[in-house]
Amino acid sequence: MYMEANEKAEILKALERGQEAFLDAVSAITEDLATKSPGAGRWSVLECAEHVAISEEFLFSQVTQATRSDVPLINPEREAGILARGADRTTAFASPEVGRPAGRFSTLADAVQHFLASRELTVRFVESCDEDLRSRLTAHPLLGPINCYEALLLMAVHPQRHAQQIQEIKAALG
Repeated sequence: MYMEANEKAEILKALERGQEAFLDAVSAITEDLATKSPGAGRWSVLECAEHVAISEEFLFSQVTQATRSDVPLINPEREAGILARGADRTTAFASPEVGRPAGRFSTLADAVQHFLASRELTVRFVESCDEDLRSRLTAHPLLGPINCYEALLLMAVHPQRHAQQIQEIKAALG
């Protein structure tokens, strides 16, 4: 079974929406403001951008290294839940260790560029995909076993979640 054209188009559109939300959130932020934290234990915009960039790279590597299964892992409820609640910030989640900011980028521009380069790889992968991604299984640090279709949905909404966080940071910093 192959990924349906409408599913491919849906994922590509969702990836685009996530990217646009993230880029809108970081636009017009100075490098100086990007490094300021709104309070103890809260991320700066640069740390948020680092998290988004590193998470995109990590999840893409999970997708490309996923194992094939003879039996697809199909969970329409979880797919719908990812799209409906993935960008919702009413419930806080601690970042898995792999996605925690660690000063990998010295500037916001560097973090954004890294995200864009990783996102481009993701988009090219989806555009050229000719297999059923529900038959490729991987693991998510918080959700456990997932299929690669679900991983791509998570990758699509994740920048939207942090775009909201960046807006919150900007509001807190005045």
